[in-house]
Amino acid sequence: MKKFILVFLSLLIGLASSLKADEGMWIPLLINKNIAEMQKMGFKLTAEDIYSINHASLKDAVVIFGGGCTGEIVSPKGLLFTNHHCGYGSIQKVSTPENNYLEDGFWATNLDEEIPIEGLTVKFLIRMQDVTKETLSGVKEGMSGQEKNEWMQDNIKGLTDKATKGTPYSATVKPLFAGNNYYMYVYETYKDIRLVGTPPESIGKFGADTDNWMWPRHTGDFSIFRVYTAPDGSPATYSKKNIPLKSKKYLPVSIAGVNEGDFAMIMGNPGRTQRYLSSYGVELALDQTNMTIVKIRAKKLDIMEKAMDTNEVIRLQYASKYARISNYWKYFIGQTKGLKKLNVKQEKQNEEAAFTQWLYKNPKEKLKYGDALGLIKNAYEVIAEYNLAKWYFREAIYRGPEIIGYANAFNALKKMMADKNTPEGNIQKEIKKLKAGVAGHFKDYNVVIDRNIYAAMMKMYYENVPLDQQPVMLLQTDNKYHGDWSKYAGYVFEKSIFDDPAKVKAFLNKPKLKTLEKDPALIAAGAFYDEYQKIAGKTKDAEKELKKGHKLYIAGLMAMYPDKNFYPDANFTMRVTYGTVEGYSPADAVYYNYYTTLKGVMQKENSASWEFTVPEKLKELYKTKDYGRYGENGEMRVCFLTNNDITGGNSGSPVMNANGELIGLAFDGNWEAMSGDIAFEPKLQRTICVDVRYVLFLIDKFAGAKNLIRELTIVDKKPVKKAVVEKEMSTVE
Repeated sequence: MKKFILVFLSLLIGLASSLKADEGMWIPLLINKNIAEMQKMGFKLTAEDIYSINHASLKDAVVIFGGGCTGEIVSPKGLLFTNHHCGYGSIQKVSTPENNYLEDGFWATNLDEEIPIEGLTVKFLIRMQDVTKETLSGVKEGMSGQEKNEWMQDNIKGLTDKATKGTPYSATVKPLFAGNNYYMYVYETYKDIRLVGTPPESIGKFGADTDNWMWPRHTGDFSIFRVYTAPDGSPATYSKKNIPLKSKKYLPVSIAGVNEGDFAMIMGNPGRTQRYLSSYGVELALDQTNMTIVKIRAKKLDIMEKAMDTNEVIRLQYASKYARISNYWKYFIGQTKGLKKLNVKQEKQNEEAAFTQWLYKNPKEKLKYGDALGLIKNAYEVIAEYNLAKWYFREAIYRGPEIIGYANAFNALKKMMADKNTPEGNIQKEIKKLKAGVAGHFKDYNVVIDRNIYAAMMKMYYENVPLDQQPVMLLQTDNKYHGDWSKYAGYVFEKSIFDDPAKVKAFLNKPKLKTLEKDPALIAAGAFYDEYQKIAGKTKDAEKELKKGHKLYIAGLMAMYPDKNFYPDANFTMRVTYGTVEGYSPADAVYYNYYTTLKGVMQKENSASWEFTVPEKLKELYKTKDYGRYGENGEMRVCFLTNNDITGGNSGSPVMNANGELIGLAFDGNWEAMSGDIAFEPKLQRTICVDVRYVLFLIDKFAGAKNLIRELTIVDKKPVKKAVVEKEMSTVE
């Protein structure tokens, strides 16, 4: 019997390891270090199938979409899937009250109907390369920080110039492991991207802010674009002569469905994590940073929402702006709760205690890494003194009233006009650039909203930032207007040229230095930006010490665990994460299933709330159970969960099965694990994905866009799992 139990336990342990949530955002170039474990979990492909520069691989089907998302190529003709919230700004840009694609959706039935999106780009990764040795070549001990930086920048320029010479490529070198390593990324950028299809936001944004970061989720979070090239296949700006991209690699789409325990892999461009953050960093986030961001954003959202509720035109104008602010407003609320509930600060302190103990047992290592935690601690003591001022500037000023940022864009012109030695040609070039930006800035601008935000941000800044870290101008304003910030805002918007396109155009046609020197919005911008520079100067040395300590600490951890396969923090470059489809238990006596269905959409329906309205056609399809080949056992699955390790920037990333076929699109994390960017929690951390079958159901049955269905390579068989060989037991003790 004991033998039986031992065999049984060993099987259970093997199963548990195969179904574990795999922490890590792995570098595709080095995925061969993980491939054996991936294949043990069921993956059918090789490391070369994921990343190769010699033949088409999965990396060639995964792109950077816009400035902060991921997308995937799904057809031979450059068709691209990403999230609805990733395409939201582009959809809003081409929407009007007459053709409101946000509200009504849009589906092109042929190439001629596809809508060009000005300014939207897609980047393909051509290759990546470890250039640590080359970047640090010639850097010597004893060099000052500035000398090291200048030397490294020269090395980096040489590397990127060589990598791109004679090609249409761009290249960038990014630090990994806090500067212990450097990698070069070579990209090809396409600039003619067109909107092909989007569900109405009642589907693509179903649940909106209420359901954001939450499970169960019922959002059809997808949109469809196409990449175009010049007739010769090269990247080009928009032209009627351009043709669809001839895809080097595209993903087949699987409608075989997913079950709990199925292998799941995600490739994408995660934006930023802080997995090696110290306990001192966690403490500052909890005590100041997070709730400061939440407090400021809540006020901006409240002002926007009140105006948006009164007018459909304003709602359309501010839909994208509101969504951007709201997303991470809620994120920081959840992160704070997660950090506290999961006691992340204490976990970090335990790690640091273990590190300190290791140093004392290893005197040679202490000589190398012994200063790390002291540098970090001392740096945070200085940084904390100015942290509120830093974040109030960033959130209440830099990302605050638009009039401030817009006025500041004219500061370069002001300096040119003030300098009598500036060539007239330079001034005219700057004026031409500013003229070109007027229409774009004011397209989605509401002066009443901006004036109210201006008043609110000034009031909050004055009341919360230490007085000795505020611009003198703000203190004088409080004295002059006796704390009536609305009255002050009224004065600024009455006297400034930067709240009205007509006034800006008139100025640019006959520019006068005196106009800029007296403009109250530009005066305010200058005062705040100057004060921020002073604050940055006071923390400059501390930031350098923090950077040095952080780099040492990570290097020390890697030396402490020489056999561990470390992964670097996310930095918006391509990564691979793998795991399985899996539900979770968020609390005692509660278990969340790994998928949701269309039934849940109907249960959440609330015609009184724009967040939970359901289109009539979708209700009819549900009523008749007309799911076509996309349903399963009479259900239409909507979303599912995996235990993959993702973060912002992974939005729109392809979720692939063991064969590398598309099974879903990653679009969110879950509320209970919002601390995941700092500490991965395997029992709780989940990726929320829209099931690709729901995507195809909406394209086919809801929209009737069968032209898009015909363009896809659809697979209806699941990856074959390895048979489990059962050994017969001859005896049982």
